[in-house]
Order: sequence, then C-alpha cells, then structure tokens
Amino acid sequence: MELSRRDIGPVTVLDLSGKLTLSEGAGRLKEKVSSLVFEDRKHIILDLAHLSYLDSAGLGEMVACYSTATKGGGKVKLANTTGKIKDLLTITKLLTVFDAYDSEAEAVASFGA
Repeated sequence: MELSRRDIGPVTVLDLSGKLTLSEGAGRLKEKVSSLVFEDRKHIILDLAHLSYLDSAGLGEMVACYSTATKGGGKVKLANTTGKIKDLLTITKLLTVFDAYDSEAEAVASFGA
C-alpha cells in the first residue's frame, strides 16, 4: 500500500493506493494517524479513490485509525467510497461508524474547512 499526505487548511488527507491488507501496509496507516493526532492534526480524511483492494485486516486497520483519532479528540472520515469498497463497508456496517463521502471535496467541506 502506498500512503501519501496532503494538508488542506486544518484537514489532513491521506491518499491510500494499492492494497490495504494484512501483508501490505497493515500497521502503517494506524501509525500515521497516531502521529497526526500527536501533531494536533485531528481532522483526517482517508481518500480511498486509488485503493484497489481491502481485506478484513485492512478494515480492522481503518477501525483502529478511527479509534485512535477519536481517543485523541479527532475525527476520521472517508472520501471516494465508491464501487466494491463501498459495498464492503456497507456489508460490514462500517458505514454506520464512519462518515463517508463520494468525493474528497465533500469530505473536506464536512469539517467546515
């Protein structure tokens, strides 16, 4: 999994690409969110536009990010939740946990930025 960071005002966007699986990147995402919360960057968006595959370990990693940010007074939201990823989030009922948006612009706007 590739992970890159962009800041849009007070909002940090983490662009995920490739596969978020047990063998490819699990652990790195939570570490990145932890460091952002430590930096007082508490408005975090996971942009899933280029994420090609997500397994149960990847879902667990996303939930861990949500928990880490929430405990630190922050919020994690999802952007570009379309296609198979959205179906997976719906089936697992994680769309009831995360605020999810079809575009990055909508997700950024939801923070009032």
